[in-house]
Amino acid sequence: MAHVFPRHTKSNLPTIASGKGCYLYDQNGKEYFDGSGGAAVSCLGHGDPDVTDAIKQQLDNVAFAHTSFFTSQQAEDLADLLVKHAPGDIDRVYFVSGGSEAVEAALKLARQYFLEAGEGKRHRVIARRQSYHGNTLGALATGGNQWRREPFSPLMIETSHISPCYEYRGKSSGETAYEYGQRVANELEDEILRLGPETVMAFVAEPVVGATLGAVPPVEGYYKRIREICDQYGILLILDEVMCGMGRTGTLFACEQDDISPDIITIAKGLGAGYQPIGAMMCTSSIYQAIENGSGFFQHGHTYIGHPTACAAGLAVTKAIIDRGLLDRVNEMGGKLKNALNAQFGQHPHVGDIRGRGLFLGVEIVADRATKQPFAPEKQINKHIKKASFEAGLACYPMGGTIDGKLGDHILLAPPFIISDAQVDEVVGKLDQAIQTVI
Repeated sequence: MAHVFPRHTKSNLPTIASGKGCYLYDQNGKEYFDGSGGAAVSCLGHGDPDVTDAIKQQLDNVAFAHTSFFTSQQAEDLADLLVKHAPGDIDRVYFVSGGSEAVEAALKLARQYFLEAGEGKRHRVIARRQSYHGNTLGALATGGNQWRREPFSPLMIETSHISPCYEYRGKSSGETAYEYGQRVANELEDEILRLGPETVMAFVAEPVVGATLGAVPPVEGYYKRIREICDQYGILLILDEVMCGMGRTGTLFACEQDDISPDIITIAKGLGAGYQPIGAMMCTSSIYQAIENGSGFFQHGHTYIGHPTACAAGLAVTKAIIDRGLLDRVNEMGGKLKNALNAQFGQHPHVGDIRGRGLFLGVEIVADRATKQPFAPEKQINKHIKKASFEAGLACYPMGGTIDGKLGDHILLAPPFIISDAQVDEVVGKLDQAIQTVI
């Protein structure tokens, strides 16, 4: 591996050899439970025969055809299936190769939509602090994680950021959860008015915040108010479901649980379940018609958009989620995993909060449970927990900077939808072992 450019130049990673079900195996034969699905990717586990057969069949027919010349039946069928189950008036699907590409496409579409509609002043984007929307420059600028943004800030477009809906840290003792949600939602209106409504094109948010906050769901009524504000000022609501979508939170689209629909939605990760790189940007019929009836050309594109083999994998994965009853299983096993985490860590002196929806759960680590005081960043608690968990045979997703990009630690769990009762106990037991080792 002397010529591979790794994520971290000082890392010494084991070499993956195989995967089966919820487990991964390195070249030395060590077994790891895939407790985070990589990064909430491997929703079906590893080695699913239906998905691999679909990929093999597509490769036997044709691996690739450029979308400037051809469409493919796999792309058409996958788009039909996604739209059939999509919320609201979502009607068109633009296939890409991953989450960052999907968010870039969403931002460009929002801008072009307003140009086609004769509202060229609209170009500003509002998002939330402690959000993550991808690592390309547009997506990174939209995201609100200071640690990720800071080195590249001179290269990025200007974006406004309001408070996240983070009940554990944000709700005051004198307000209800609903009142808190309305208060932070109304920050969107304040920011729109500050910038000038005629200049704002979109608000971007994750329905359940993933990597940077650790599976933080909204409080009841928050997104209803957000939707009202977007409608009032004529701005687009873009929901980033790259990590929390495709059944991860218990419904195919995470926003279904908040009884709202967006104008644009992005998906990836669970769409391909790791079997192929694929993502998608989906939009309403009215947005599509503005392009169709205007220039007729979306001024965007990549070589591998609509890749037939990737779409064949995505179609097989989406069918599996729907046809195998896996959404019900996510809710059932997510409840069991959350109950087990609460039983083990609910009164733990260094666990402040256990949260999430479905099989998308977060555990916030604190120095003091009573005061919610985080550990000092230099202790690197999240990194040590990740290392100790991995040594114990559990791959999970700890991160630091939970509170503001510097302070705070959490662990994200996003296991395959096929997790069993015994494996729930395995995950909690190995996580407990790691936390005991580190703290």
